[in-house]
Amino acid sequence: MEVIVLGSGVVGLTSAWFLRQAGHDVTVIDRQPRSAEETSFANAGQISYGYSSPWAAPGIPTKAIKWLMQKHAPFKVQPSASPELYRWAAQMLVNCSYRHYQVNKSRMLRIANYSRDCLIDLRKSHDLNYEGRQQGTLQVFRTEAQLEAVKKDIEVLAESGTRFEEMDVAGCIAVEPGLEGVKHKLVGGLRLPDDETGDCYLFCQQLTDMAEKAGVKFLFNTQVERLVEENGQIRGVHTDKGLLKADNYVVAMGSFSPQLLSPMGIKLPVYPVKGYSLTMPVTNESEAPVSTVMDETYKVAMTRFDDRIRVAGTAELAGFNYNLPQKRKETIAMVISDLFPNGGDISKAEYWTGLRPMTPDGTPIIGKTHIKNLYTNTGHGTLGWTMACGSARLLADIVSGKQTDIDSTGLDVSRYAN
Repeated sequence: MEVIVLGSGVVGLTSAWFLRQAGHDVTVIDRQPRSAEETSFANAGQISYGYSSPWAAPGIPTKAIKWLMQKHAPFKVQPSASPELYRWAAQMLVNCSYRHYQVNKSRMLRIANYSRDCLIDLRKSHDLNYEGRQQGTLQVFRTEAQLEAVKKDIEVLAESGTRFEEMDVAGCIAVEPGLEGVKHKLVGGLRLPDDETGDCYLFCQQLTDMAEKAGVKFLFNTQVERLVEENGQIRGVHTDKGLLKADNYVVAMGSFSPQLLSPMGIKLPVYPVKGYSLTMPVTNESEAPVSTVMDETYKVAMTRFDDRIRVAGTAELAGFNYNLPQKRKETIAMVISDLFPNGGDISKAEYWTGLRPMTPDGTPIIGKTHIKNLYTNTGHGTLGWTMACGSARLLADIVSGKQTDIDSTGLDVSRYAN
């Protein structure tokens, strides 16, 4: 079959790869000149299978109100009259109950753990060099209350078969020696040893080359304008270069997916949650992160590449806004300076922002729509890099009509029907 994939971020790109591996003729369309030029460009760099948790969690509404009053808060809201924002926020609040949190986290872990296996297989069969490391994620806690709160996460991790290690301060320093000088600021940590790191942009450039060699066609610098529907199916995708046709269509356009699908009667509750990152050179190897360190207090991740540190965080509800406020930079700069003060050179940091496509329940939207030849693979929020390979392999099997390796129940857009 011929399949058109709309979007060449890490999710669209991996979708194209696995669809091609399944034997389909695949064309990828993207408005950018290269793959991964938007949200996948400078993300946190963490491939955090065990850290796959929905933002909608018990206690978040109360915390969110407090965060709005704090200078260095992980969550910010820009005043807006957007009805999409209020609908999305209302749905997110509904998902903050413990019952919903358990269901959503288990769905996310189902995809994430499968994605781990798919990436391992891909790495075994192909020579990929994206500055990847397989040394886990360390979530560090500054208060006893955080240690107590994480027990609920540990229960879900145990139920899903995800490996974890509870650590005292000495244990944290054993895996991340650069924390030695700030050990008085910590009370403990949770390590997820199967998590990985890597530069998503480098991964995407290499996978693009591999996909092209395998026969995937890329149409860059091509603006997707609308889908053309006739008699309950998609007849083509209208672009600024004309109408392009295939047998099946996959929408993997991140935060821009709802705009494309709304005229088809498909309401995706995906909102652009803005995030920020700094990328700086390593100055002192022994005082820099070894892998990814996640500061639970500020929800900021610090990830080590070969000779760089990527620092990323903040969830800001600001619509389609690409401004780079100094205040947001100050927050993530403060965290790396506080925990790894001599690890990197902040004066040489590159400042970036991206729009993460977030669903109100945290779970991506993968699979069929009510239009028989139209599929989605979007809504991965902060976990696109983490879930990309598993989501893509699952999507490819669904498009191909094959039995999927994992249960796809509750993953497509139909879960929002009520």
